[in-house]
Amino acid sequence: SKREIKMRKLDSTKVRPLKSEQLLHIEDHDFALRPGFGGSPIPVGIDVQVESIDSISEVDMDFTMTLYLRHYWKDERLSFRSNKNKSMTFDGRLIKKIWVPDVFFVHSKRSFIHDTTVENIMLRVYPDGNVLFSLRITVSAMCFMDFSRFPLDTQNCSLELESYAYNEDDLMLYWKHGNKSLSTDEHISLSQFFIEEFSASSGLAFYSSTGWYNRLFINFALRRHIFFFVLQSYFPAMLMVMLSWVSFWIDRRAVPARVSLGITTVLTMSTIMTGVSASMPQVSYIKAVDVYLWISFLFVFLSVIEYAAVNYLTTAEERKQLKKRGKASGMYSMDAVQAMAFDGCYHDTDVDMDLSPFPEPCEENETRTSQTNISNADTPRLKRKRSLKGNVGRIILQNNHVIDTYSRIIFPSVYIVFNFFYWGLYI
Repeated sequence: SKREIKMRKLDSTKVRPLKSEQLLHIEDHDFALRPGFGGSPIPVGIDVQVESIDSISEVDMDFTMTLYLRHYWKDERLSFRSNKNKSMTFDGRLIKKIWVPDVFFVHSKRSFIHDTTVENIMLRVYPDGNVLFSLRITVSAMCFMDFSRFPLDTQNCSLELESYAYNEDDLMLYWKHGNKSLSTDEHISLSQFFIEEFSASSGLAFYSSTGWYNRLFINFALRRHIFFFVLQSYFPAMLMVMLSWVSFWIDRRAVPARVSLGITTVLTMSTIMTGVSASMPQVSYIKAVDVYLWISFLFVFLSVIEYAAVNYLTTAEERKQLKKRGKASGMYSMDAVQAMAFDGCYHDTDVDMDLSPFPEPCEENETRTSQTNISNADTPRLKRKRSLKGNVGRIILQNNHVIDTYSRIIFPSVYIVFNFFYWGLYI
């Protein structure tokens, strides 16, 4: 009645609808129900523009992506008259008053709509009731990664979209423009990965309690940069293995030199392996980098074992020789190289070394010899010493054990074959 209409106008507690709401007849419809309720499922088209891939985490097995998510559907309840057939654009304040699709991200850990300086939401309504609903979202979602080929791996991740409440009987999700519905920024780049491809696909998901749902997939493949790992892991491991081979060229009686070199390379390899494992998830299978580092560690370890065998066989051989020679007043006759193992100095082959617990230093021996033989500087004895000093390298090579000789060839050859096999298998 006219009286009731007048009372409504005078009631200050009522909030008057905006002109846009009056034009869209929002108060005349129940937008809690989907468009075409009770009839065929409403089609909702989706297209996505990927703005950036912010991070890839191997430890957490997830990725973070920022994207523009756009929905397209038709709601005849929002149709309006327009002489110029122009659309109307609204911000996020109208979203709470109309029906919008309840699309969510499957396997999402965190997500949010950007709100600087206001919520990044746009709603555009056309006179015939077609609606465009756009959001700018950052989402972190799971990516089930396989590290069996790490760091020579390629990871396939996907971001999945699905309606939470409406199954396929009420809502049909589809890519609005087919394969062209997914677009990316040309400047997307990652520090550790090449982005090989982006693709869009669709499928169905079944839940025992609620039925079948349409699901859309944003698929992308990531191939890892290997140069960083070559510098940080592979190349140092190669150098440590080659450094362990230096032991084969050191005299077998130089025990401190060969043992120190072997222990140093073993500890360095352990440090490299620990550093690689610290930045990776604790998976229960073997990774490609583990294979390489453990094989390299085995080569370094075998070089230490090789010297242990050489030292043992050398000691056993010398004991046999000493038993044959017998003892002569607590002194053993030795050649120059054997004498060098005890006092670090080179001696004439005719000199007998005293093996008492406190041998005299070589410098005192040389001083005493120089004082007693000043007048005989050019004697044959000094000439033999000079010739011996010039042939130390030849004498050391001649006195190396046969195991060292074979190791100089076998170790590098096997390691080269392993590298060819490894890189050929994983690349």
